[in-house]
Amino acid sequence: MKKLAIFLVFMSVIAAGSSFAAAGGSSGSLSPYVDQAGNIRVPTDYRTSWDFLGTWSIASKDEGEGAAEFHGVYTQPGTIEEYRKTGKFPDGAVLVKELLQTETASLTTGKVSWGTGIKGWFVMVKDAKGRFPDHRLWGDGWGWALFNADDPTKTVTKDYKTECIPCHLPAKQNDWVYINGYPPLR
Repeated sequence: MKKLAIFLVFMSVIAAGSSFAAAGGSSGSLSPYVDQAGNIRVPTDYRTSWDFLGTWSIASKDEGEGAAEFHGVYTQPGTIEEYRKTGKFPDGAVLVKELLQTETASLTTGKVSWGTGIKGWFVMVKDAKGRFPDHRLWGDGWGWALFNADDPTKTVTKDYKTECIPCHLPAKQNDWVYINGYPPLR
């Protein structure tokens, strides 16, 4: 009986470590989506195995024309639970904003827009320890990277301070994240 109890404790420790690694953390690296040099990549499984945070609609410049773009945001398992406990994104948390093209039409419910093809991805990786102080895509507690749909392996972002922070400035008080659009965090 004592051996069984020890075995169950051992398995619980391994399972907790596996859950943490699946959530983006590990004992040896920040995230499986960041290499040792600080290069970020787009996770391939975010749509099928990650948690959905919410959608943003970007209004068309032509009034009454529907949405110009949709931004669906995902995070890996474990992030929502940790955020709800602490009010902070855990170190290694990854946010994937999927940028979608749209179509708009008049349907029986009125003018409706829906997402179609992917335009690209914006990926943020929480870095509470400042691991890449000299990297131009890392700072203010996050790694920042924009990818176009035609090449999800290469970020087009050159400097987060000029390309990312200006858009996120209104969300500075919330760790640079527009959390009001993410109902699961509340």
